[in-house]
Amino acid sequence: MRLVRWSNLLFLAALVWLMEKWVAVPVLDAAAFGEQLPWYTLTLPMLATVLVAAGGYVINDYFDVKIDRINRPDELVVTRTVPKQTAMTLSLSLSGAGIVCGLVAAAVLRSIAMGMLFILVPGLLWFYSSSYKRLFLVGNLIVSLLAGLTPLLVAMANVAQLELRYAQLLPYTTLTHDLYAWLGGFALFAFLLTWIREIVKDMQDQTGDREYECHSMPVVWGEKKTKVFVTALALLTIAVIGHLWYHVLPFPVSWMSLSTRYIFFGIVVPLLCSLWLLWAAKIPSDYKACQQLVKFTMLLGMLYSFCIVRGL
Repeated sequence: MRLVRWSNLLFLAALVWLMEKWVAVPVLDAAAFGEQLPWYTLTLPMLATVLVAAGGYVINDYFDVKIDRINRPDELVVTRTVPKQTAMTLSLSLSGAGIVCGLVAAAVLRSIAMGMLFILVPGLLWFYSSSYKRLFLVGNLIVSLLAGLTPLLVAMANVAQLELRYAQLLPYTTLTHDLYAWLGGFALFAFLLTWIREIVKDMQDQTGDREYECHSMPVVWGEKKTKVFVTALALLTIAVIGHLWYHVLPFPVSWMSLSTRYIFFGIVVPLLCSLWLLWAAKIPSDYKACQQLVKFTMLLGMLYSFCIVRGL
């Protein structure tokens, strides 16, 4: 369970369900279409996402054995608890099962884009683990983009189902745009927060990365410049959230509304606290605390969908 990061997998499954029930369905209801996805066309992409991610975590640990012996020896699973060959078999099995589930979902929804997604992502995770993660910025951006794809997957599934049922009517509505716009906002948030977390994680792991010549941002730029970059990225995230709050939300902006208070105390304040932890950090455990707070802030950001549903 530690090898496949069970808590992260649970978060992924919850995220798919959350984006469907608390974002996509209200958008569909507002357009008088109602919920579109039968349970299996939601469960299959959700299961595919979880299985592919689990396979990615395993293969990442498979390739990172030497680095992890330096960075986190107490958390080492591959070679210590699970033999390397078993880890490889497990990774291929999980990824294969995820591809099958994704292709079945794509076939049911007749979505070529979804089918291609579940073919390309496992391959991308393999190359990320074996080489891309050691390249400057490339690895961080790949993981961040994949995190952002999860909300968009829900939009893709709903649009495919709508095209099956209402192909003639859909061009005369803004429903496709609305689904991608709302879920795209959450995707952008997931992308930015994941990018911040991945860079902070690289700062936590820089000792092993230097030993094995990984070109992560802290190794190439040093700690101070990397902290400046993360700060700029966090402030950009806050600016984007502020813009969406003021210009895009479908209900009137009020400084005393639950929505405003949630954004400020549930997202902006934790993000600023993360920056404080980042600049105060000196040892790996400090960076670990910072990246865990960023991860928790991402969870709180996704839960903001409740405010949208309630029009608060």
